[in-house]
Amino acid sequence: MVAVINTGQSVRRVFHYNESKVSEGAAQCIGAENYPADHDKMTSAFKVNQLVSQLELNENVKRGSVHISLNFHPSEKDLNAQKLMDIAQNYMSEIGFGEQPYLVYQHFDAAHPHIHIVTIKVKSDGKRIDMQNIGRNQSEAARIKIEKDFNLIKAQGREKEIYNELKPIDTVGIQYGKIQSKKAVSRVLDFVLDNYQFKSLAQLNAVLNLYNVSAGRGSEKSRTFKAGGLIYRILNSDGKYTGVPIKASDFYNEPTLKFLEKKFEENKLKNSRPGTRIKNVIRNIFHDNKPDLSQLESELDKMGISMVKRLSAEGFLYGLTYVDHITKHVCNGSELGKEFSAAAISKNCSVTENEIKNKSLSPEIKTLLEIQEILDLKKISGTDLQELIQILTEKEFYSGHIPKEFKRKKKNRKRKGLSNN
Repeated sequence: MVAVINTGQSVRRVFHYNESKVSEGAAQCIGAENYPADHDKMTSAFKVNQLVSQLELNENVKRGSVHISLNFHPSEKDLNAQKLMDIAQNYMSEIGFGEQPYLVYQHFDAAHPHIHIVTIKVKSDGKRIDMQNIGRNQSEAARIKIEKDFNLIKAQGREKEIYNELKPIDTVGIQYGKIQSKKAVSRVLDFVLDNYQFKSLAQLNAVLNLYNVSAGRGSEKSRTFKAGGLIYRILNSDGKYTGVPIKASDFYNEPTLKFLEKKFEENKLKNSRPGTRIKNVIRNIFHDNKPDLSQLESELDKMGISMVKRLSAEGFLYGLTYVDHITKHVCNGSELGKEFSAAAISKNCSVTENEIKNKSLSPEIKTLLEIQEILDLKKISGTDLQELIQILTEKEFYSGHIPKEFKRKKKNRKRKGLSNN
């Protein structure tokens, strides 16, 4: 069994993520613990309001929602709803959440059996449940005990097998249907926004693009950009927009630019040493061999890390973003350190056709690519760059005092037709 614990700001978002799975036939609610009635006797509104009302007893708790998934080996086919509920009850009791209200959902959208548990970290008396190192301590002890008590297959590093529960959007059937598109995009947003630690719109898109979704502000002259708006679109297999764009305000949880900017700042403060696992995995890969870029990408993918390449219009690599699906960290290469930047990775990889092309570039082109990487890292837009160039190159008119030593002496010129007599 593999347990994955995530906390978030919105318990409604986590609840609606699981309920949307139920409406699609990809999941079912199999239990509601510490509720006043059985799960099938309550409305959806009552279920979520029970969680929200208890969460509001402590306004100081900012990340009060708790979303847990318990994942089992694909061969464990005998895990019926009752047995899964017994496992969930044992697990929640062992990690200190036995008295909390929680909902249990059995999902059917992956190759392995798994359940999702939705709860909160505020007790009925308003006190906060401490979750510091809960995954390493209480959860790990609970996993070992449950594997033994229920005769389950041991995890043995299976995290990398179940890191990506959400599948990319299938663009074939939904590219023309706005309602269906909105539901598909909403499901991706619910999962990504509540789990991954991105720190910019570019990093968010590095994750969303993996699921065929893109977030954008439109062109700098568009009404959306000028109004500070945001739209979401579906990408086809070629990475191009398809279907109808959807405004952020059209989604029930309103993942607007203002909301995301607040999320960026929170994620920057959340972890002082992001990407530690990413760095260790890359170092281990290079320690064992010298792969080319595509082999490195494949090895990282096996370890649950996506390497997103940023390419220039000419197809040359100028930046890398790493998405760790285990720790949910999203980091630019240069953010992790010089050895993880695009230039260093390309240099350390064995020779490829792309590297040969880069070596044959003129110094001017190489400089432009380096400037492009800096602009991307510093988030400097084209408009900002043009304004900076204009300021640096515009002529200045000086009207201050000039010392007489620097003034040009005037020559006395004789006027035509005038005589000294």
